[in-house]
Amino acid sequence: MPEERIPILVLAYGADLLIGDPRWFPHPVRAMGLAIHWGERILRRVIPWEGLAGVVLVVTVVGASYGSASWLIRVIGRSSATWGFVASVVLLFTCLSTKDLAVESRQVLQALEANDLHRARKRVSLIVGRDTRHLDTHAVVRATVETIAESTLDGILSPLFYFVLGGVPLAVGYKALNTLDSMIGHRSARYIRFGRAAAKLDTAANWIPARLSAALFAAAAWICRYRSGDAWRCAWRDGYGGPVPNAGIPEAAMAGALGVRLGGVNEYEGRVVEMPYMGEPRRALEPQRIREAIHLMYVASVIGWVMALGVSTMYLAFSR
Repeated sequence: MPEERIPILVLAYGADLLIGDPRWFPHPVRAMGLAIHWGERILRRVIPWEGLAGVVLVVTVVGASYGSASWLIRVIGRSSATWGFVASVVLLFTCLSTKDLAVESRQVLQALEANDLHRARKRVSLIVGRDTRHLDTHAVVRATVETIAESTLDGILSPLFYFVLGGVPLAVGYKALNTLDSMIGHRSARYIRFGRAAAKLDTAANWIPARLSAALFAAAAWICRYRSGDAWRCAWRDGYGGPVPNAGIPEAAMAGALGVRLGGVNEYEGRVVEMPYMGEPRRALEPQRIREAIHLMYVASVIGWVMALGVSTMYLAFSR
């Protein structure tokens, strides 16, 4: 129901800020991950063309996620409108990752502040895809700040965007697509063909939210009294190109806001990839930059949530 969207958004976002991603909770993303893992194994055996097998997996997982969320809300809602509402709140809550992103990033920061580089490398390896065994302190900080910026997009802003566009089921469908991209959307020998559909569709799905993120990070930088103008300028000057479409825009905006240079050489499974530079090295990549990036992430998240509330309120007003 349109009138339920605003309370769903308020409660789901509030739960994300308060609870985050507790390990005991049966998170739907874990079920999506299992489905992707077993689906890949089965489809590689029965479909000889890797590209086609990858398309089938994407359509199946995204379609099943969207359909399951819609079916669950509808079935529970028939027996109890209250529990149907609760199901909607819980499902949207699982699509957001504000507190979890902050918690994981702070673990890296705490290790660096304790001068435990080995532990910092292990902690950052849990939130990035690059090899972390040989990273120095500055590289660990860079990896963490880049991940905070990118995850603000695909873990907060994009789910909110798709909730506004199509309700909880569409937000869940987006989360499934993003999980597919994380698991199989790599440019490795194993996934260059099989994961192409997931990577391309995830790029298309994030196209609009990525560009909105430039304005949100610039606004967040202004509120936090960081470099708002640099955030906006770097997002459009440095945020395009490179091997990771869309992610460069929030990363470049973050670089501009903090006055640091992001990008450079990364290593993935022994393969060296040179990422485009973003921002200017006005300040050093010290551990304090992680704390500042978390601050910016929270403020950009709140701005995105307020915008989602505003659009939902206008939709409700015009639908009456």
